Amino acid sequence: MTSPRMFLRAKMCERIRILLFIVATVVATLFVGCRANKTYPARPITLLCPWAVGGGTDRVSRQLAAFLEHELGVPVNVVNATGGAGVTGHSRGAGAAPDGYTVTMMTVELNMLHWRELTNISWDDFTPVALLNRDPAALFVRADESRWQSAGDVIESARSSGVSLTASGTAVGGIWHLALGGMLNRAGVSPTAVKWVPAGGAGPALQELASGGVDLVVCSLPEARTLLVGGKVRALGVMADERIAGYADVPTIKEQGVDWSIGGWRGLGVPKGTPPEAVEKLSRAVERITSGQTTLNNSRFSDYMANEGFNLSWQPPAEFRATLAETDDKFGALLKAREFASVNTSAFTPMKFPALLFAALGLTLAALFVSSYREKIFGGKSAASSSITPDENLDANGGRAGGKVTREGLLHFAEFVLAVALFAVLAETVGFILTAGVFLFLLLIRMGTRASVSALVTLLLVPAVYSFFGTLMRVPLARGLFGW
Repeated sequence: MTSPRMFLRAKMCERIRILLFIVATVVATLFVGCRANKTYPARPITLLCPWAVGGGTDRVSRQLAAFLEHELGVPVNVVNATGGAGVTGHSRGAGAAPDGYTVTMMTVELNMLHWRELTNISWDDFTPVALLNRDPAALFVRADESRWQSAGDVIESARSSGVSLTASGTAVGGIWHLALGGMLNRAGVSPTAVKWVPAGGAGPALQELASGGVDLVVCSLPEARTLLVGGKVRALGVMADERIAGYADVPTIKEQGVDWSIGGWRGLGVPKGTPPEAVEKLSRAVERITSGQTTLNNSRFSDYMANEGFNLSWQPPAEFRATLAETDDKFGALLKAREFASVNTSAFTPMKFPALLFAALGLTLAALFVSSYREKIFGGKSAASSSITPDENLDANGGRAGGKVTREGLLHFAEFVLAVALFAVLAETVGFILTAGVFLFLLLIRMGTRASVSALVTLLLVPAVYSFFGTLMRVPLARGLFGW
């Protein structure tokens, strides 16, 4: 005869089996549904912009997104992933799922960041989709600035040791910083003669210039167009071989006696490994948009670019890839030159942290090994001379506690290694904060910490680590589903 306890246990097992069957069926249905719909795109696309709202890259991104929505038939959402001199946006784009649903508005900084050791990603971590435009650098001052009427006046002020100048336009070591440093260097003036004030893009820098926060701004002419037309700023010169269409009254720096030209580019890329059919569809859509075949509210993308003064320089994936490789080599040689060392950040960059952490781990393991070895050699003598009784010197498993490796210690170490491995697998999908929080909480519980204390430590420590490394030190951390 079946006892009531056994009957209840059987019923519970039956319910669990039914629940597991339902869950498995739902999951299988989801997978089948995902695989059945092979038409790309089938859901919204994210367009990552590595620079701040209001700048040239942001404006081009938002205008292009509107045309892409019309061309592809799905929403295209622009997300400004700013910070770290462009590291945050480009790293997030390169590390996204290679499914065609995360597109990055790549900028020329991608050819510079890895040379400056700010990140280990480069253009080769992306599959190029299309080059959009190129823009030369230009030098701006406030409209009411009476000290400087030409680029030569600025150079002479920088040459004078009694004049302190500040400039902005992008992050330290970015393309516009390099443009100013190159102009000064070509004129025989140290690039450090003008103090560079970092900014999240041309938009914030120009606002700072208009309000009197800095003396100079270097950016492209289209980025400053609104303030230029509004009479808030003046362009002293453009760093190009010839004057720019739409800005014929702005002389080149070359005309003013300094043979220097440099500029940036913008283009679309997707993570390496994205299906070729998705890349091809995106590339064809961009080609139709840039060539004027796609219209939106009776206007074309090329009309917007022309009205804003942005150059259009469309290239398909293969040509864009060649351009990326050529530009990367050029900036690599430039940034490694002694003359431009001063426009870089310090030698202690975020990419040094992994090496430091591995070095610290190696030293810790070495110390444990030495400690264990010394205990093995001198353990007997130490035990004999120690005032600790034999019973006190035993661990929970009946072995010598000292520095010897125990079964329980190996188990804890295996758990730690497994947690690190799972974190590495899940973090990119789930996000740093959620993954780190869950694993830290579980490890604290496993160590015997009370649940309330574990929760408090997790809530305080994980966001603090994220803020320090992700924001202050510019280390690109996994953002996952929710962007954090």
